[in-house]
Amino acid sequence: MSDNLKIVQIPEDRYVEAIDHLKWNFFADEPLNQAVGLCEKGKSHYELERHCLLTLNQGYSRMLVTETGTIAGMTLNGVLNEEERDEASRRLEEINDKQFKTIFGQLYKVNKKVDLFKKYNVQELFECRILSVDENFRGKGLANILMSDSLEVARKAGFKVFKADATGMYSQKVCLKHGFQVEAEIPYTDLPENIRPAPPHQAVKLMVKLLR
Repeated sequence: MSDNLKIVQIPEDRYVEAIDHLKWNFFADEPLNQAVGLCEKGKSHYELERHCLLTLNQGYSRMLVTETGTIAGMTLNGVLNEEERDEASRRLEEINDKQFKTIFGQLYKVNKKVDLFKKYNVQELFECRILSVDENFRGKGLANILMSDSLEVARKAGFKVFKADATGMYSQKVCLKHGFQVEAEIPYTDLPENIRPAPPHQAVKLMVKLLR
């Protein structure tokens, strides 16, 4: 692998470091986060960090590290159960942070367009929730390496359906390269101008790949 990187599960004793990586390389840069002004680069955000920690605790998240242990990139992966759909609706109502609620609302809306559980006759889905590469390691194809690894993790765990809520052009390209199909989307032109991601990003897309 390039730059002598290796890919490993994110251990609990590196959760704080993982969140720090996301503060500098994802929180402020993700298209919807950036559009609503969710937070500044390197700064904390309670709701987003809570979401990340809940995902990390499910044990499916992975990171690429250098020989010295520096995090070059990561995927935060989790499991979504059928019975959790009502929980998502309740959680949306409880969110007090206006900007985060706007983002969560768009993701909830695109997922409501297709009942993946019914369509594919499953009770749980494997979900890539965050795909992040350190800005110092970009342009090396690491996002594709991370996605390929996450797909293998999902296969080995016995999942049938792998999904991603891809909000930016770059993550969508990664998903398409790995054989994902677009199940539903919300064009950003449908959003008010004050929360609309800038080009080249065009839509939030619910993307799916069948594993077996």
